[in-house]
Amino acid sequence: MHTRLLTAAVLLAAMIAVIAAALNPGAQAQGDRTTGTRQRVASPSPSPTPLSPDDETLRSDEVLRVETNLTNVFFTAADKHKRFISDLKREDVRILEDGVPQQIFTFQQNTDLPLSLAILIDTSRSEERTLPDEKMAAQAFLEAVMRPQKDEAAVVSFTGDSTLEQGLTGNVARLRRAIERVEYVPPSGLIGGGVVVGGTPPISDSQQMLAGSTAIWDAVFTTSNEVMRDSAEHTRRAIILLTDGQDTSSQVHMSEAINSAVKVDALVYAVGIGDRYSYGVDEGSLRKITEATGGRAYFPRNEGELRDAFAQIQRDLREQYLIAYAPTNKTRDGSYRRVTIEITNPEVQRQSLKLTYRPGYFAK
Repeated sequence: MHTRLLTAAVLLAAMIAVIAAALNPGAQAQGDRTTGTRQRVASPSPSPTPLSPDDETLRSDEVLRVETNLTNVFFTAADKHKRFISDLKREDVRILEDGVPQQIFTFQQNTDLPLSLAILIDTSRSEERTLPDEKMAAQAFLEAVMRPQKDEAAVVSFTGDSTLEQGLTGNVARLRRAIERVEYVPPSGLIGGGVVVGGTPPISDSQQMLAGSTAIWDAVFTTSNEVMRDSAEHTRRAIILLTDGQDTSSQVHMSEAINSAVKVDALVYAVGIGDRYSYGVDEGSLRKITEATGGRAYFPRNEGELRDAFAQIQRDLREQYLIAYAPTNKTRDGSYRRVTIEITNPEVQRQSLKLTYRPGYFAK
């Protein structure tokens, strides 16, 4: 008798559990999501391997692709004096994908999106003289742009190798200390001006070569894949690159660095700065990587222009428009789709506005 009662109770409890699970199917899934923690790498890989198209889900231009299959494109508008224009309307513009006009579902100003930033600081020999000014400007930029409980940033230094000085954090004090730690370390035996004296030999010839070289595209590639990929969801991602653009030792090509940034929806802003007299600044390369990712390149000549460059980057990240459209091309083949935004209002056209946006995306 007791055995039959116990069996009936067990069956009744099992039935209640099944009914409860049917009534609330998301309970277990929600529990799994809340117990997970974000994982960050300790340091970007010094020897990046280029991604293949199957390595990740390829997402669209600038930020978010949601279940409604809308493609979102952010853009900024500035006049010939670099003043930002904030009064554009939906009827003033049109958007094309691979030359085909698209129907705009959303057009709005968007100034409150959270930011995920990575500051990349070149510490190679060509930056020895300008590095103190770069560090001060970068610190001032982060203190001005970061909002508590909303934005996050990381700090990466690089020569021929890349070092993660500070992972993504919203703590401005930690970011300031990370930038303070960044310093130019000459290769063994070098005291400046190309003068070599005796000293402790390098551990290996490869380490000596890395210390005396500059791998810009490797730094962008590893930052995109090892830092920005781990950033918070639904943010505007940007890489701020401080360098003279003189790449001497990257293992990946510039195009691979560009694609890595596009795939994680990160704009690249470049501040072309360094020892212009001894090494020069490769403006062409920096313009190419920034334009291909939807950012801009700045080439300050003094400390004042350096501060102005960071101020313009801050406004660029804040003062923007959002266009959302459903692509007429429904094929999901991983191909690259070229995006064009045009001013159609004749009165606005006369202002000769410069529109800045990512010129394309990889279809999902």
